[in-house]
Amino acid sequence: MARQFIDLSIPLENDVITDPPFMRPRIEYVAHRQTMAEMGHFFPGVTAEQVPGGEGFAAAETITLSTHNGTHLDAPWHFHPTQDGGKPAMTIDEVPLDWCFRPGVKLDFRHFPDGHVVSAAQVEAELARIGHSLQPLDIVLVNTAAGMALGNPDFVNIGCGMGYEATMYLTTRGVRVTGTDAWSWDAPFSHTAAKVRETGDTSLIWEGHKAGRDIGYCHLEKLHNLEALPDHGFTVSCFPHKIKGASAGWTRAVAIIDD
Repeated sequence: MARQFIDLSIPLENDVITDPPFMRPRIEYVAHRQTMAEMGHFFPGVTAEQVPGGEGFAAAETITLSTHNGTHLDAPWHFHPTQDGGKPAMTIDEVPLDWCFRPGVKLDFRHFPDGHVVSAAQVEAELARIGHSLQPLDIVLVNTAAGMALGNPDFVNIGCGMGYEATMYLTTRGVRVTGTDAWSWDAPFSHTAAKVRETGDTSLIWEGHKAGRDIGYCHLEKLHNLEALPDHGFTVSCFPHKIKGASAGWTRAVAIIDD
């Protein structure tokens, strides 16, 4: 049996804008010859010329990072202090690993304009179009216009979002991990802010995230390459980094297709 792996993650890098200015990652690269001081900690007196190729000790990187940089999995704790009727919300180290290796389903919402909030009816219609009946613990991935916008300086404002009722449509059917190739599971804040100004309705702010108060769930953000996936018939692997008490963890999300 042939097996295909499709990388669904974006790289962490300094020069491609995938976050607002206040939360962008910073990576400091150190080449081999620049780490001789560290080598001296373990091997006093050894010089660069005495190691293979004269190249010094070892390359290394120092990274200043938010748990929400890059492709990551958000835990229920990120959304609200409680879930499931008042229970303490799970942090990322408490998320069941069983949720993170499951059959995947792709919903193609690339045709919706930036800022559109997807409804439950639109989720249902897309599932009917692709001929898939949701099963408990399916991982549902949403392909938006942001998927092809990586590298666009306006990335954080691109793509549609999933609203409260669309999120609840999924979670009431047993879905516990969802994902999007946009910056956020919800519609971009710039579009939501305009609606809040017009209506005065602050319940629109992060309505998809806040659905986690009613049913705890996780979602992946800043996925990539969803265009390469079939509608279903693949497995998603998205185990998060284990950070004690954290709201999210980085993941090398991968789709696996067995032919």
